[in-house]
Amino acid sequence: MSGDTTQPVPTESEPRRLRVFLVDDHAMFRAGVRAELGVHVDVIGEAATVPEAISAIAAHQPDVVLLDVHMPEGGGRAVLEATRRAYPQVRFLALSVSDAAEDVIGLIRAGARGYVTKTISPDELAAAIRRVADGDAVFSPRLAGFVLDAFAARPDASLADPELDQLTNREREVLRLLARGYAYKEIAKELYISIKTVETHVSNVLRKLQMSNRYELSRWAADRRLV
Repeated sequence: MSGDTTQPVPTESEPRRLRVFLVDDHAMFRAGVRAELGVHVDVIGEAATVPEAISAIAAHQPDVVLLDVHMPEGGGRAVLEATRRAYPQVRFLALSVSDAAEDVIGLIRAGARGYVTKTISPDELAAAIRRVADGDAVFSPRLAGFVLDAFAARPDASLADPELDQLTNREREVLRLLARGYAYKEIAKELYISIKTVETHVSNVLRKLQMSNRYELSRWAADRRLV
């Protein structure tokens, strides 16, 4: 009988390639991550702004979203708060140059499953993505200490902070800069807003936290390691 049509016995299939979406406002960095991760995962899309990210995550519903922390319009936290509850199957991993405690705690409080810095190697990042997709929590070693400290400081509570959580993303940004000693004019320049808008945000923060001046706010922020 000529022309054997028997199909080869399939070998054990490889694990499904994860679908990853990248959110970062630096095009060169996105290009580098896409090139480095391409052999490990499928980078199905990218966004440079918060609104773009929110829309694309809703449309594509990737397995894992890599989030930059500091971007205009609220950054990674704003993306998380807008999408996490609507798409609980999507996992979020923060990928940032920042290793500040307030950034780590803020992103984890908002729902990220992990936080790594941009010094991570491509292989380590691919492994972190796989672990987050599997439901694990992943942190760069030093950053894990911030989360442990947050639990240790409040062993009877979660990472939730009702007082802090009532502030908007922009109010938190203004508060952090104010606590670092920035003048209103400097805050306005840093955040690309008017001095009048800064004054409004400060007034709102004072009212919500029931405080009377910026010195009380600075102490309050320092107690929560926001500075």
